[in-house]
Amino acid sequence: MKIVRYEDVQGRIHLASQHPDGSLERLAGDLFGELVPTGETAAVARILAPLEPRAILCIGLNYRRHAAETGAAIPTYPVLFMKVPGAVQHPEAPISLPTTAPSHQVDYEGELAVVIGRTCRNVSRSEALGVVLGYTCANDVSARDWQKQPQLGGGQWCRGKSFDSFAPLGPCLVTAAAIPDPQALRLQTRLNGETVQAASTADMIFPVAEIIEFLSASTTLPAGTVILTGTPSGVGMAADPPRWLRRGDTVEVEIEGIGVLRNPVIDEPLPSPPPAPAPA
Repeated sequence: MKIVRYEDVQGRIHLASQHPDGSLERLAGDLFGELVPTGETAAVARILAPLEPRAILCIGLNYRRHAAETGAAIPTYPVLFMKVPGAVQHPEAPISLPTTAPSHQVDYEGELAVVIGRTCRNVSRSEALGVVLGYTCANDVSARDWQKQPQLGGGQWCRGKSFDSFAPLGPCLVTAAAIPDPQALRLQTRLNGETVQAASTADMIFPVAEIIEFLSASTTLPAGTVILTGTPSGVGMAADPPRWLRRGDTVEVEIEGIGVLRNPVIDEPLPSPPPAPAPA
């Protein structure tokens, strides 16, 4: 099943099932409980990220060719970092290039995202896919200067990955039953229509089940945890010359069986000036 989270014209948030013809049927119930078809056509004002994550755990250097293009050694264990949940952005909504905390090296990273469906701990690899609610597309947007350059106040992965809008998710959540093998999916990222990343999730160093086993060891993963599983080769940082995001760009992440996550790129809007004081 493809599940879409959306806002109606009254600003109310609902879930819907996306049928093969693209039509949306409103669902009653809870994403982490029972969902019941209502027979009602969804009245959509805008599509939202499939959920509001409890946590966003991210795996770095998890594709062999990406490790090679960055000159990094193949890691022995999954490389973990985090994004703040407030970084989530909706499909078609803009990625904002930071200007108050300026970055001139903002990069795209198309990724498969895994949504944990029930609170779990110490999950074995053989049972790991059983705790997965579903999968969606993600863009692990990264300010490389903040991530990698201490002289700019950076050198901190979480800082460089957690600016507002730096975690687009969507356009839907595909339930785990519809994707029995998450290691057999084609992933593409397009920048202004040009394919810049093209890979199979089979190139992952640590497959989804192994990642879940690693992350859940002695650690509770609440339902609603989102795991970003790493990006393949073709990131802007590795291009010659580097290909950084600019105002007016459009980034699309497409994963087989899920759909296309599309986001335009803008400069961070300047804060509104304070209101003028009332005359005495």
